[in-house]
Amino acid sequence: MRFRHPDGTVVHLAYCTNVHPAEDLDGVLRQIRVFGGGVRSALGVDLLGLGLWLPAPLARELAADLSLVDRLRKGLAEAGLETVTLNAFPYSGFHEPVVKHAVYSPDWTDRARLDYTVDCARILARLMPDDAARGSVSTLPLAWREPWSPERLVVARGHLTELSGVLAELADVGRPVRVALEPEPGCVVESTRDAARLLAGSPAHLGVCLDTCHLAVGFEEPGAALARLADAGLPVVKTQVSAAVEVPDPADPRAREALTAFAEDRFLHQTRELVGGRTRGRDDLPDALSGPRPLRGHGPWRTHFHAPLHSPANEPLRGTTDHLTDTLAHLLGPEGARTDHVEVETYTWTVLPEDRRPVGEDGLIEGIAAELAWTRDRLVNLGLTAL
Repeated sequence: MRFRHPDGTVVHLAYCTNVHPAEDLDGVLRQIRVFGGGVRSALGVDLLGLGLWLPAPLARELAADLSLVDRLRKGLAEAGLETVTLNAFPYSGFHEPVVKHAVYSPDWTDRARLDYTVDCARILARLMPDDAARGSVSTLPLAWREPWSPERLVVARGHLTELSGVLAELADVGRPVRVALEPEPGCVVESTRDAARLLAGSPAHLGVCLDTCHLAVGFEEPGAALARLADAGLPVVKTQVSAAVEVPDPADPRAREALTAFAEDRFLHQTRELVGGRTRGRDDLPDALSGPRPLRGHGPWRTHFHAPLHSPANEPLRGTTDHLTDTLAHLLGPEGARTDHVEVETYTWTVLPEDRRPVGEDGLIEGIAAELAWTRDRLVNLGLTAL
């Protein structure tokens, strides 16, 4: 879906296909037809955006044979879909039984990460609509925090500089693509403070992907966070609209029992506690609940679990949708559009507590459509007009 901000900016709204497990072109084309087309039909819109996830082996195959990219673009058009953004954070195997820390490999010290991102940028340059102002590719925030060193930072920065050269070439031929590093709890770039400290002065065509779940888990106030990025000269290339799970009172046994249902084996669910204006954290939800050094429960908890926007959690838990709405107001308020690519990224539907999981493909289509409708309504409330 496309919207026009009062300042004239065209804002693209999409959902991210990393919720689907396909790892080859035929599987992605089926995603497009069944899920993309199904969600578009459920919303009753003529055009729907998809933020595609292309695993690294498939991206390599497509980049080596652009006729396959044309086949992908044709499949999108036939289903009434378009793509202006790719999610290149997960490298491959994102739906293996256990992902956890593997999602951060290879990191930006590894040339394989550079090659994958270059492949995605080149694919997107050919795939995106001719009338799109630009494309975006989101990627991981350098690396998981361990191991890390000044020497590794030098290598990572060298790879980002090389990437910038490729992006400049794409811009020169009229197909601009920007790459956005996505701060995430536990990573080298965990917060907007880290982004301002480590990414300021980044080469051209690079910026930040602001994931609203990650921002909330860090208990970052949206206005201050965006001011930090602006002061560091870091554009918000892309916004991932997502909600965390919040525990207002983790000392309540009912709340802890309810939260336990969100502890699962596939994905990492970093958890943070706010006490006296400072955060304490554990790298995964089971560690926070009952690990060797559990969080004390002296202040509210927020957990990195991308929960459905329209229905994130039941009492005594709640979702961080108020924080999300506030973030959107700072990004797309009357002062002007500070982002133009908005992507709903709830990849956790199949690992939700059993009583909250969608039933079959139709249930997933219904859930994704409801999230997009929720987001559309917030954009309209901010004064954006559907195109």
